[in-house]
Amino acid sequence: MPDFVTFGEIMMRMAPPGFLRLGQTLPGKIDVTFAGAEANVAASLSMLGADAAYVTALPDNPLTDACLNTLRGLGINTSHVVRRSEGRLGIYYVECGANQRPSRVTYDRDGSSISLAAASEYNWSDAFNGAKSLHVSGITPALSESAAEATLAAVQAAQSAGLQVSCDLNYRAKLWNWKPGTDRKTLAGETMDRILPYVDVLIANEADCGDVLGIHAGDSNVESGSVEVEAYPDVARQVVSRYPNVKLIATTLRESVSASHNNWGAMLFDVAEDSASFAPLSNGQYQPYEIRNIVDRVGGGDAFAAGLLFALSHDDYPDNQTALQFACASSCLAHSILGDFNFSNKAEVDALMGGSGSGRVVR
Repeated sequence: MPDFVTFGEIMMRMAPPGFLRLGQTLPGKIDVTFAGAEANVAASLSMLGADAAYVTALPDNPLTDACLNTLRGLGINTSHVVRRSEGRLGIYYVECGANQRPSRVTYDRDGSSISLAAASEYNWSDAFNGAKSLHVSGITPALSESAAEATLAAVQAAQSAGLQVSCDLNYRAKLWNWKPGTDRKTLAGETMDRILPYVDVLIANEADCGDVLGIHAGDSNVESGSVEVEAYPDVARQVVSRYPNVKLIATTLRESVSASHNNWGAMLFDVAEDSASFAPLSNGQYQPYEIRNIVDRVGGGDAFAAGLLFALSHDDYPDNQTALQFACASSCLAHSILGDFNFSNKAEVDALMGGSGSGRVVR
């Protein structure tokens, strides 16, 4: 039985080779893989050595066969995936940015199977049998009212079954449009307000709390790449005052110097202890990874989420500080890997945690 279950949409990821733009490569060759926030988490968990299962709804066609074969090849349990006659496999296109040109995502996912599937189509009691944790995100509820209701049903069933529930807020402004006449941020806030009371571990980047919950981190400015690290424990306390069920709050701290150079770290706030841990550390002080020459940053947050969930459940990481250090190192490595999936194993993450970050050839 899997320890971890994730639920959400998986898509075909279409990307021009290297740093080409779509206009440079089409018509012509394009790289096709499979990706989606919750599937990314399942893939990373599996490659770290955890038992992971993935639940979604997909069309009953050969594209789904290829998609599921990919996931199974990574060791992910797909036995609870719903295959249905209606709907399609969503697509997203990504251009990898460089220097001052940002990465750019174009969605083509309207009418996807998961956006059409009713909450009642999923057998949560079977999917959660023997599991310890469910992970969802704020992306799937943004797809449609049906997907939002399915996510709500999933977290409710998981809580009833005694699972730990984790959620990455993951606000995507382009997707929150399924309720005409309602502002996107308002719709996201209203929807997630129904889901968050069932969440134990909340993960959010420096913008999500502001966009979805209206809670801001001091003078942090995502667009300028400025992060006021000292303000984040107070943000966590404000979140807990609204959702007292939350036990841990992880906040990723990304400073975007350019598309090719990010400084990367995170905070983990323990509600019971009213204390915050920061990582990575240098001489006991917070010192973010300086990630230069980024290969692909898409999926970096999912690698962090997977690393955190893995470490919090593993005896090798006995406290919040070491668990957070593992999560940050895992995500740092993901920035060096093309595609959404983090093809890094536990030993490689442990090595970076231990200071092996020079990139020397391993022979």
